[in-house]
Amino acid sequence: MTGGDAGSPTLAARIAARLPDRLVAATARAVYPRFEPELARIADMCPADCGTAVDVGGWYGPWTLRLSARARRVVTVEPVPRLARLLSDSVPPNVRVVQAAASDGPGTARLWLPAGDRGDRGLSSLVRRDVHAHAVRVPCVALDGLGLRDVGFVKIDVDGGELAVLRGATALLTRDHPALLVELESRIQPVGPVVTYLRLLGYEGWVLPGDHWVPLAGFPLESHQAGTAHLASEGLLRRVLPFRHRRRYVNSVLFLPHGRRPGGHGVRDDGLYVLGYRPRR
Repeated sequence: MTGGDAGSPTLAARIAARLPDRLVAATARAVYPRFEPELARIADMCPADCGTAVDVGGWYGPWTLRLSARARRVVTVEPVPRLARLLSDSVPPNVRVVQAAASDGPGTARLWLPAGDRGDRGLSSLVRRDVHAHAVRVPCVALDGLGLRDVGFVKIDVDGGELAVLRGATALLTRDHPALLVELESRIQPVGPVVTYLRLLGYEGWVLPGDHWVPLAGFPLESHQAGTAHLASEGLLRRVLPFRHRRRYVNSVLFLPHGRRPGGHGVRDDGLYVLGYRPRR
């Protein structure tokens, strides 16, 4: 979520460790749309009449907060105990926080974090990488086991466990056909299995490399990420500075049911925009 995979904490992480949690959370929520422009385009993804929106990997809640103003209900799944408590104490009444890691079934697992990290860097994962140094035991849940109904949007940011999350939500996806925003990192795991799995469920991908959404099928995501990997090693603070105008590192893919386009404007496609898409029951 916050970028940098370097072994040592980023400047933003070192500063955050010395500030009150609520101040850090408020700051992260305020600057995050610059770090992740897709957040500023939430209306293109989440239907205006959204019943339930799901935020998998809530961190400090930048997506949760925006979704709470757009959906009737929000369910946020956050495995880091400290962050889950912080969210529970600060979110609006229409948000339910589940302190667990989303996966393909219930149980417990080791959640890996970098050395000295309390979750601030957004690099926690059930998939251990060289950046990780210690682990905590956390409960696991499948989205299909949470009793969710009328789901219109799901955001997934789990640093390598995307396919397990999707498998644990297969019934939900085939029933409600929600829009999905999935963070995919080819430097962590191949993106092909996720794209293939969702294609089998009737989804097509879109990315936002600039001001326009473009089909994933025409965008070389893996080679793009290889060419901009140095940007991913920078922390949140350096990447949100207002005077830094540069090529961005694209790692979020919007998956929509076949035939649906991102709502609003700025779509490079000749098809009709399907606004407020709702699947037939």
